[in-house]
Amino acid sequence: MNKTMCVIGLGYIGLPTAVTFANYGVKVHGVDVNPAAVRSIQEKKLHIEEPGLQERLNKAVDEGYLTASTTPQEADVFIVAVPSPINADKTANLEYVREATKSIVPYLRKGNLVILESTVPPKTVERVMIPELVKSGLDIGTELYVAHSPERVIPGRIFEELINNGRIIGGINKKSAEMTKELYELFVKGPIHLTDATTAELVKVMENTYRDVNIAFANELAKLAEELDVNIWEAIHYANFHPRVNIHFPGPGVGGHCIAVDPWFLVELGGDKAQMIHLARNINDGMPLFTAQKTQKILNENKIAGGKVAVLGLAFKGNVDDMRESPSLEVIHELQQLGLEVVSFDPHIKENNHPTQTQNFEEAVNDADILLVLTDHKEFKEYNPLTITPKHKIVLDTKNCLERDKWKEAGFQFHLLGDSKNI
Repeated sequence: MNKTMCVIGLGYIGLPTAVTFANYGVKVHGVDVNPAAVRSIQEKKLHIEEPGLQERLNKAVDEGYLTASTTPQEADVFIVAVPSPINADKTANLEYVREATKSIVPYLRKGNLVILESTVPPKTVERVMIPELVKSGLDIGTELYVAHSPERVIPGRIFEELINNGRIIGGINKKSAEMTKELYELFVKGPIHLTDATTAELVKVMENTYRDVNIAFANELAKLAEELDVNIWEAIHYANFHPRVNIHFPGPGVGGHCIAVDPWFLVELGGDKAQMIHLARNINDGMPLFTAQKTQKILNENKIAGGKVAVLGLAFKGNVDDMRESPSLEVIHELQQLGLEVVSFDPHIKENNHPTQTQNFEEAVNDADILLVLTDHKEFKEYNPLTITPKHKIVLDTKNCLERDKWKEAGFQFHLLGDSKNI
């Protein structure tokens, strides 16, 4: 493909997207406001963790298909892949999208295509991007084409899902959608569905909200199971044998850049029309406090006043280094509010990004009163509990990732979120 591309935002989505297009022969210029991130890419060093990214980045840079800087340049296609977080009051923060769009306006020319990949509230293309793009002087829809093609990937499996997952593309008109489809057909093997931009925006938010509501249901079941002499993980396993049932699993909360954020977009837009969505968000946001209180209850039952908690896992999901919206951070806050001492460890987060964090596993666990597993990293599953010697041999697993029998045989008192059957 002879097209040139400019990708705005070189984070967890933008960089893999830029690298993938570059690996398929598109000349890509990546842009990020963080000079350190740009410098890392220029030197073929990673500022994010993702399997397969290093090899693909090396190939893209070495073959001359990927460059990076802090400023855009002229191209045929512009992809905006910047964060779309929520503010402290749970409203959408669309300033990154607005500023990224504004930054490319001086470089736009007739026939260009602008694609928004960021997950955003419905009407963002119409209300945030288009008002900036019209400042180019180009007629929107005939001289400048615009579409929304939201990413549908998860950290840890980004390249597999970029290529194999289906994709939804919403154009501001038919030509915009078709141009975007032609571009992504370069590497996407899954089905590509065309619609309008607002529908595409809603579909992506709906997908993540469905998962959030399902997890909230599982979390409520876990709370009920604490009083029913059952193991909720076992119960969910059996319930899911039903051909029309797919219950997700509970946990210490919901994190990440999508599921913990996107439902709030609908709450903000829908008000009292989004009551179930709002309730599910509150349930999931309440799990860190529930987890902290359960931890304190276990310590109290063992007549341990105060106590030191070794938190294992700061990333929001297993085997990644992504701490965005991680419930672990809220659990730590709640533990500290209860007067407990906390030290945290995460084998995937190589720099201390939290005041409680240590890079030394032994330092985290050796004088701990309880081990609290909040992330299901493979490293935690592979630990030999016989070699772990905390002050008190107590573990609380919130992710059902440890082998109970192995830990009990090593002398640990074993607790599992949502399990009152095996106390």
